[in-house]
Amino acid sequence: MAASDPNKSSGEDSILEPLCFPEQQPGSSSTPSLQRPSAEMLVCLFCSESVPLLQKDLLLKHLLLDHKLVIADIKLIADLPKYMLYWKGRFLEQPVTDFCSVIKTNSTSPVEKQEHYFLLCDVLPEDRLLREKLQQKRLEEVLEQQQMERDDHSFHRPCMFCSEDFTGNRSSLLNHMAREHSFSIGLPDNIVYCNEFLDTLQNKLDSLQCLYCEKIFRDKTTLKDHMRKKAHRRINANNREYDRFYIINYLELGKTWEEVQSEDDREMVDDDDEDWSDWRAHPVSAVCLFCDQQSETMDQIYTHMKESHGFDLHKLKTDMNLRFYQQVKLVNFIRRQIHQSRCYSCQEKFDSRDEVLHHIVSKDHIMTLPEMSVWDQPQYYFPTYENDALLCTLSESEEDDGDETKRREDIPVIAEDVSNLRALKETSVLNQLLKNRGSCS
Repeated sequence: MAASDPNKSSGEDSILEPLCFPEQQPGSSSTPSLQRPSAEMLVCLFCSESVPLLQKDLLLKHLLLDHKLVIADIKLIADLPKYMLYWKGRFLEQPVTDFCSVIKTNSTSPVEKQEHYFLLCDVLPEDRLLREKLQQKRLEEVLEQQQMERDDHSFHRPCMFCSEDFTGNRSSLLNHMAREHSFSIGLPDNIVYCNEFLDTLQNKLDSLQCLYCEKIFRDKTTLKDHMRKKAHRRINANNREYDRFYIINYLELGKTWEEVQSEDDREMVDDDDEDWSDWRAHPVSAVCLFCDQQSETMDQIYTHMKESHGFDLHKLKTDMNLRFYQQVKLVNFIRRQIHQSRCYSCQEKFDSRDEVLHHIVSKDHIMTLPEMSVWDQPQYYFPTYENDALLCTLSESEEDDGDETKRREDIPVIAEDVSNLRALKETSVLNQLLKNRGSCS
């Protein structure tokens, strides 16, 4: 967690934890939403209120405000309409306090101002059993659907990239896209609701959206060139919209495909296998300190900052003889100041990032740093952006390398004192044992 800025005394530092660059927004839920779009209705557990399944948030808000009830881990419930109907019936039979944990609010206020809320969660064995049964039922339905798709030979669909028609089994199209266009969404036997999956991908392409980085482009030609040159002919694994199309996401209650996959990987680890010859590292993208420019090569991002913004990090490192961790703190300091719309040189505050960048350029503050005591602080060891690849490119200065070598050369080597080595040998325990053994023989 990033520490607060000591120069701020009024709590203006809005960075309470590492930020994340746009390609990996931290706000996405770690649990896939597997409910299928449906016209089914959700009923209130206490009254006649009901809403369509797609508007479930309205009913959850109604339960909270009107009935003081909260349902825990709502995204882990495989069939929410059946879940609601079950508990509606149970609450008609017994009071809610028999099933729910009671949470008292305003406990220090007078009794008449205190409120009680009810929490329905799987700590209750009955609730846990219900969730597991619904999950098992959903898994059976999905497996049945998958088997039907595997046996279906009436499939007909054109390729998304070359418009070649495919008729018969869906595997012919999926294998064609993987083989001819280097676009693989996985083995056909691992996919369910295949037509809907392909419709989703086709709609994104029709909207001129890249399937991997999900940026929008001005025309189809530009989009195709982008996906080809950037090797973006794949889907974004962090997009939870796709989770419902993979059978692995239905296997265990509350576990995503990453968690299931990591468990499988741990079981397959072979400590004796050290052949890493086929390893291919995923290229990292460094982001400019002052704009959204990204590059997969560090030389390009350094050149961009120097030519587009007049900021030369290498020159600052050399002129100020910055050690590695000082460079880390400087980068994190500048990142934080820009994020907070503050000039890192004069500390003047602005209303937006564009305004502070205009100020930095117009006042020629781009290469002007404040006193080292301002930014050479322990809190800037912590990255402002947790996926900041720029930090991985920093290195020690040549002066540091020379100083370290000199320090190693200056370490004195003290010779071992062997003057009493003969006396120690004569009195050693081993020598006494050998003498005794010789006398016995």
